[in-house]
Amino acid sequence: MRLFVAIVPPAPALAELTAAVDLLRLRAPDLRWTTRQAWHLTLAFLGEVQEPSVPELSVRLERAARRHPPQQLAIAGGGAFPAAARAQVLWTGFSADDQALAALAASVAAGARRAGAPPPDEHRKYRPHLTLARCKKPTDVSGLTRELSDFTGSRWVADSIHLVRSYLTSGPPEYEDVGSWPLTGYRRSST
Repeated sequence: MRLFVAIVPPAPALAELTAAVDLLRLRAPDLRWTTRQAWHLTLAFLGEVQEPSVPELSVRLERAARRHPPQQLAIAGGGAFPAAARAQVLWTGFSADDQALAALAASVAAGARRAGAPPPDEHRKYRPHLTLARCKKPTDVSGLTRELSDFTGSRWVADSIHLVRSYLTSGPPEYEDVGSWPLTGYRRSST
């Protein structure tokens, strides 16, 4: 089964992003735009995982979630991979405590590795983003990234992580929530 671990933004945050993205869709109809139902912040892409590994993976993800506090996030800005002038992916980013979010992603990846489901891109620098569109061929999306640079949504609290199964179809992928765990850790006081 094809799995990833993610944070799912709440409906009000997605509604704000939808309003901004609808204008961009009109300007770039040739891009393969993702649907609002597919929008998420990936913490770790696991790829193909054998079903017998899922119970242990669930235990490890629950432990990781327990170690980290809820995250204060806002959807903000945008960019493209590998670069705006020759993009394959158009994305929006997140305003967050980058260190805390990266620590959560690393903890999730470590738990997956211990459960026998190591993320294939585990050693890449973590870059929190939400995929908005894919390009059929490398495309200059500089104008779109400039427009996204001014976007900042309202702040919200991410209080859980989700293990999600991805089904590849002839159209957009379909997602199924396999499990979720609350972020219950507490920040240590600096006093």
